[in-house]
Amino acid sequence: MAGLTASLPETVNQPDTGQEGRGGWIVTVFDNDFNTQSEVINILMVATGCDLEEAEMETWEVHNLGKSVVHHGDQPECEQAASVIAQIGIEVRVSQE
Repeated sequence: MAGLTASLPETVNQPDTGQEGRGGWIVTVFDNDFNTQSEVINILMVATGCDLEEAEMETWEVHNLGKSVVHHGDQPECEQAASVIAQIGIEVRVSQE
């Protein structure tokens, strides 16, 4: 991701949001060379309703690990979140857990 400068710990533990296992579907976001850190953080907060801290951790994972699971839910909820994220050109996949 272009412009990604935040330094986060090498090991990032996702906070327990109580969403894991709910609905059995996940949204995975993949790294690219054109979206900025701020763009990714903002779209994750809009699309998934997560807070700034979680969006920053997920953005760090996307940049450093190549991808991150950014949402758990039922299929329609995940499809909606993925649709919002894809609007800024990020590769996103919805799949069953």
